[in-house]
Order: sequence, then C-alpha cells, then structure tokens
Amino acid sequence: MILDEIVARKRLDVAARAERAQLADLQARLAQRTPTRSLWHALDEEGVGVMAEIKRRSPSAGVFAEDVDPAEWAARYQAGGAIAISVLTDEPFFGGTHADLAAARAATDIPILQKDFVVTDYQVFEAAAYGADAVLLITGLTLEQDLAAQITLVHRLGMEALVEVHTEEELDEALLAGARILGINNRNLREFTTDLAVTEELCKLIPEEITVVSESGVHAAHDVERLAAAGVSGVLVGESIMKADDPLAQLRMLVEAGE
Repeated sequence: MILDEIVARKRLDVAARAERAQLADLQARLAQRTPTRSLWHALDEEGVGVMAEIKRRSPSAGVFAEDVDPAEWAARYQAGGAIAISVLTDEPFFGGTHADLAAARAATDIPILQKDFVVTDYQVFEAAAYGADAVLLITGLTLEQDLAAQITLVHRLGMEALVEVHTEEELDEALLAGARILGINNRNLREFTTDLAVTEELCKLIPEEITVVSESGVHAAHDVERLAAAGVSGVLVGESIMKADDPLAQLRMLVEAGE
C-alpha cells in the first residue's frame, strides 16, 4: 500500500528533522510569525471557493511540474481568484518542502494550508514555524492518532485544522473530535481511486454549521457545479491546474464555475 509506505517514510524523515531542529528552535521561529489568516472566513462566502494547490508530483499521477517557483505560482493563484493556497510539504513522494510553504505565504495575503501526512506533533509546530495558516489532518492516518488532541494543538498555535475524511466512520470520528472545517477526500488513499460521489454521500450526514471542502477529482466546471449542489463551501484542486497548458485559465474557469 502506497499510503503505508508514505507514513513509514514520514516517520523517518520527521525524526531526522527533529534531530536537526529541536522543538525549541521551532518555537523561537513562532515568535516572529505574522498574524494568521482565517481559512474558515475565506470559505464563509457565497458560492464555492477554490483552494489552489502547489504540487510538483504525486505517486498516482507522476510528475506535474518539477521547475516550480512557489512564490510565483502562489501570486498567480491569488491573482486568478483562489481563496486559499494548499502547499504540499512532503518531499519524497510529492516534491514539496517547508521552504515552499514559507515562500508561498510571503508572496500572498490569503490563507496558506500545509498539506502533508501529519504523524507527530512536531509537524504541527513545523507548520506554524514556517507560516501555515491551516494544517491538514488526515483522520485515521495512524493507529495511535489522537485527533482531538491534534486539533487542539493546531488551534493553540493559532492555526486552523482542515480535517480530512473519506468514509462515514472517519466522518463520525472527525465530528466527535471537534472538527470545524472538514475536507472530504474523493480519492481513496489506499487504492488511489477517485469518485466525486464520496462528497455527495457524506455531505448528507454533515451538520449545517460545519464548513466542507471537497478534495481531489475536480477537473471541469461541471465538477464544481455538481459539488456546489452537494453543499460544499470549497474545492481543493491541484492536479488539473498544475497539469493544464494554461494553469491560470484553468483556475479562473473553476473559480467562475463556483461563483
């Protein structure tokens, strides 16, 4: 399973980084960060907002674009109407780094999401230290995960949590843990198959006060319209923008479909 491989490698990489930069070093950086930008408020607007993603490659789809200037892409995303930007910070499988995150945030004034596979609290401190406004937390990622504690830590560090689910069981767990912003991943992370019906079915079970973002599988205007009918507040889009001949035109098409 590719997800098991990702998690195993993540544990090794985080342990190595924690030896190079102690938690105290990250906390020192926190004192210098600027006020966070609210993802929840960005999503609390009419229509369906587009969260555009900076992603060089993925295990399922291969290389999108290796020569990526995250600051340039982030600025273009904001100019194209994105309400927030997601930055992959996993290097072995997705080609991203925390330097990408910091560069994207410095180039924009909209919320920046750290998208990664969070297996330890250290990564939450990393996200805050490098300027993330929100952190992706994947429900059920590890057996020892304490989702409620992770959400509490994210909030304590002044950020927001986008809590990702794929099944009804994970949805129940996320709501019980206190998730306020839910990300419904249409992609099964163990099989890497994608189906927008996942969002449509889970949205029927989510309380109205919860903000919902649909992730993966959004390629065309009719996808955005379909998800809008399901009741989402936002869509997170990476592959279809990064691989487009004209990424900015692709983003603007999706933004217009959500208006």
